[in-house]
Amino acid sequence: MNFSDNQPMRGDFRLEVRRNGVLEQVFEEKNLIVNGAKDQLARLVGGSGANRQITQIGFGIGAAAASPGNTALTSAYTKPVTSVEYPTTGQVRFNWTLSTAEANGKSITEFGLVCADGTLFSRKVRAPIQKESDLSLSGAWTIIF
Repeated sequence: MNFSDNQPMRGDFRLEVRRNGVLEQVFEEKNLIVNGAKDQLARLVGGSGANRQITQIGFGIGAAAASPGNTALTSAYTKPVTSVEYPTTGQVRFNWTLSTAEANGKSITEFGLVCADGTLFSRKVRAPIQKESDLSLSGAWTIIF
């Protein structure tokens, strides 16, 4: 008997950019699950689960391409995710927001999901967003197993 599941773990990143409450841009793309995620998941399954769960979204200014060895965002502003959902078997979705009062003056080029112990779980790099007080960001980050 031969069993095969050749779908690697991946992330789907969705970003909505609003200026003065009006939707300006929607950005959807796959993202990188970094090596830190593999260690977190292995330890969680092995019973060492303290602080392994994703609890935060990070916004950074790094421009280097995402790679499996990434461990942190550059000059990150982090905050708790808004909510967690389980849309279907083998998926978890982290909803998040960045209000008009947060991270103003930052040129956001990278996003990351961060575990309670500070481990970077996944990272996404994109063109800069000049964050000002008239701009709000929201989105969802779905991890698919």
